[in-house]
Amino acid sequence: MSRAIVTGASGGLGLEFAKLLAADHYDLVLIARSAEKLIAIAADLQDRHGVRVEALPLDLSKSGAAAAVLARVPECDVLINNAGFGTNAHFDEIPEERIHEEVMLDVLTLTELTRAYVPQMRARKAGRILNVASTAGFLPGPLMAVYYACKAYVISFSQAIAEELRGSGVTITCLCPGATATDFANRAHSAQTRLFRVQPVGNAASVALAGYRGMQRGRGVVIPGLWNNLVAFSTKITPRRILVWVSRKTNE
Repeated sequence: MSRAIVTGASGGLGLEFAKLLAADHYDLVLIARSAEKLIAIAADLQDRHGVRVEALPLDLSKSGAAAAVLARVPECDVLINNAGFGTNAHFDEIPEERIHEEVMLDVLTLTELTRAYVPQMRARKAGRILNVASTAGFLPGPLMAVYYACKAYVISFSQAIAEELRGSGVTITCLCPGATATDFANRAHSAQTRLFRVQPVGNAASVALAGYRGMQRGRGVVIPGLWNNLVAFSTKITPRRILVWVSRKTNE
């Protein structure tokens, strides 16, 4: 039986990825901070699909988190780096500890987990990794500067490693959704911004399915939805100064 790891699995996209994997008969390791939620989800998926589901409560924004995961789960066939959060505020007003945790979770732990599992996948000549970025990664994001920069890193990193692994049997897919109906907006304090009030908001199950199918097909970048593809394309042809202004207005 193949084994998959899903981070940020207690809700939103992570939970939807877990459902898809369980339905495809993967044994699962689900990681998030909330032990109670994870245990309930693990029990439900195990009962529904007859797969083995392990709940691993862990704060991935802390130093050494990736090493702790590897120690508990020495091998996996699929790694979904979904955990992450953003902050909507003026950069100089965000507590330094929150900035540190955001960069640790969105960038460093994702990188370290990828580094932890790629060598064994490469040795087996098989493995799939899905890194969750965002259309935010295609442009600067005033009022969400750290988050947008982190997601730009995830896109660049994923594409680079995917090229390094081309022909190895191991694939890296980067999912770039736009605004999606999860708890992300509440945690980021952005639920009342134009990003979530004016623009189309995606369905978590549909977004996860698009990313999951793309990963299974070995696609490099997946941008679900016509609107999000238009946003991504517009960043290539719009003058940078205008792009930054529009981005700020979206986050207000």
